[in-house]
Amino acid sequence: MAEVLVLVDHVDGAVRKPTLELLTLARRIGDPVAVALGAGAEATASVLGEHGAVKVLTSDAPEFADYLVVPKVDALQAAFETISPAAVLVVSSAEGKEIAARLALRIGSGIITDATDLEAGDKGPVATQAVFAASFTTKSRVSKGVPVITVKPNSAPVEPAPAAGTVEALTVSFGESATGTKVTSRTPRESTGRPELTEAAIVVSGGRGVNGAENFPLIEALADSLGAAVGASRAAVDAGWYPHTSQVGQTGKSVSPQLYIASGISGAIQHRAGMQTSKTIVAINKDAEAPIFELVDYGVIGDLFAVVPQLTEEINTRKG
Repeated sequence: MAEVLVLVDHVDGAVRKPTLELLTLARRIGDPVAVALGAGAEATASVLGEHGAVKVLTSDAPEFADYLVVPKVDALQAAFETISPAAVLVVSSAEGKEIAARLALRIGSGIITDATDLEAGDKGPVATQAVFAASFTTKSRVSKGVPVITVKPNSAPVEPAPAAGTVEALTVSFGESATGTKVTSRTPRESTGRPELTEAAIVVSGGRGVNGAENFPLIEALADSLGAAVGASRAAVDAGWYPHTSQVGQTGKSVSPQLYIASGISGAIQHRAGMQTSKTIVAINKDAEAPIFELVDYGVIGDLFAVVPQLTEEINTRKG
């Protein structure tokens, strides 16, 4: 069976969930070969092997921490040249899409970004995408070269499938451009204790209808009752009510959770583009004509200041 390269997203050896989802998709089209880079790379092998990686190529060169993006492209290209894969899969993050684009350019291949599903095809992998602000669903494949595909988090289940997970050192020759952009400092992001927005199974977002930063604790309380991440519309972020890092939409983050709850969000196309691929969508809005109701699975026409606290209380009661 053909081999499929999977770039591992990890933090000091702790593999992040979207990578395990990539391994599930990779097994549909071949034998996954994982590429783990940076500090703790070898520590990823056991988890990757448990989820289907037949081989784990590792390199912990300091360039991966000291410089941005290009060293990882150099390493992924070295892995590509080592195994001649049938496809290359990368998590669809901002960094992941840049790495994928640079690799596709180097190897003369087509690229598909933000895929939400992947299946085997007679002429290569077929990717599903939500396009034009998620108004249409398309199926496409790369017609030139080896497909380079980025996949959105929460697009596939995490399915254990024990494999060899053999660790092999990856030899990487860094080009001149690898050291062009140096990391000069790092500041740890303050933890909220909530899931990462793009990876969360449940997201609760607030918009203009929240009517102020002082009211966002209502949204946070509902999110905490569900073990969810907190999001915000562009209007709420532009008003300074919530950080830009939590913005969901075309100019923010794109999410695809199992459950998305929109509170006080009208449903402008910019916001819909970032959440319309969610599996189940619930909206709470007192405006019965709000565009958000055009795409929801469940809609609540009511004042969020009455509905959200009652919903939070009911969830906590049932949990208790």
